[in-house]
Amino acid sequence: MKNIYSLFIVSILLVSCGGEKKRNSVEKVLESNNLTTIRAKRAELVSDQQTLNSKIKLLDEAISKLDTVKHVPLITAFEAKTEVFNHTLEIQGNVTTKNLLVITPEYNGILTNVYVKEGQKVSKGQLLAKIDDGGLSQQLAQLKIQTDLAKTTFERQKRLWEQNIGSEIQYLQAKSSYESQTEAVNQLEQQVAKTKVTAPFSGTIDDVITEQGSVVAAGQSQLMRLVNLDDMYIETDIPERYIADVTKGKNVVVDFPILGTTVETKIRQAGDYINPNNRTFKVEIGIPNKDKSIKPNLTARLKINDYTNENALLIPQSIISENANGEQYVYVISNKNDKNIGVANRVIITTGKTQGDVIEVLSGIENGTEIVQEGARSVKDGQSVQIINY
Repeated sequence: MKNIYSLFIVSILLVSCGGEKKRNSVEKVLESNNLTTIRAKRAELVSDQQTLNSKIKLLDEAISKLDTVKHVPLITAFEAKTEVFNHTLEIQGNVTTKNLLVITPEYNGILTNVYVKEGQKVSKGQLLAKIDDGGLSQQLAQLKIQTDLAKTTFERQKRLWEQNIGSEIQYLQAKSSYESQTEAVNQLEQQVAKTKVTAPFSGTIDDVITEQGSVVAAGQSQLMRLVNLDDMYIETDIPERYIADVTKGKNVVVDFPILGTTVETKIRQAGDYINPNNRTFKVEIGIPNKDKSIKPNLTARLKINDYTNENALLIPQSIISENANGEQYVYVISNKNDKNIGVANRVIITTGKTQGDVIEVLSGIENGTEIVQEGARSVKDGQSVQIINY
């Protein structure tokens, strides 16, 4: 090849020298101002040009055969390296809380008093509203007076009985009367207590549904909504094939698109029951909510860590091809020289889980293997390639 380049340069110099002579000769012919002489000179130059083109073509053919570099496809490559691979299951869920309750009355009557307003914080057991008891309070007061009399009668009869004064039947009658009166008071107190609406847990009054003065029915009328945002969680359904991978304590990244925030948490409970209707099981994911920005029924996107490989080989899915037998393969570089020219060899691989645009390679390549990236679809097995990584 070196000799051909030298021959080509010498030919150019000779042509240049000859061209100088021809140029001077052409000037003389032009100065002659003779048409026949000018036409003859032109024909001579055309003949020389054709001869020169033929020689150049021969030189190009020789260069093409000997200079194989220009036939080598240009590719980029990367080196496969082991890294930690955390595969995640992406699924959607809704925020909820166990401390969300619409309070209904336990007694029929008129809602005489509402002691709270929307947005007000309340404590467990705090009085929220009062229903007219229909005279139960007066009945209770009378019954307590009768109970006090029965108690006094019983205590006196007991003292006489202990002194062996009076009959046993008188003692037993006094005791029975007192106990029945006490039981009647307890029952009436329970009825009166139902006219008082109290908070079952601490929280915030989210909505006052029924206004003061309305007639309410036990177990039916919705009085107010009470919510506590301290214990928030997400409950979602997971396909049964993940039952061995999605377990209590697994890491979860929760994204709230509406809020533009992301929370890292864990699965706090995984169900043991498979729903036969949709073949799923439930998981519960606790959500920290210190700033109270997360509300019930808020939509969330979950990324649940269901698989981890500490020494995974990951490659782009786009460089993988498939043969007629359904086997997946990539091209690896071997015999690379100091000019970054090597040989592309087809290698059958076995793949595992995917995440985004990368896939885990289980077998076929090793740590440090150089793999063809850009140009992987155009190279052939055993072909020389030139690596031009940027």
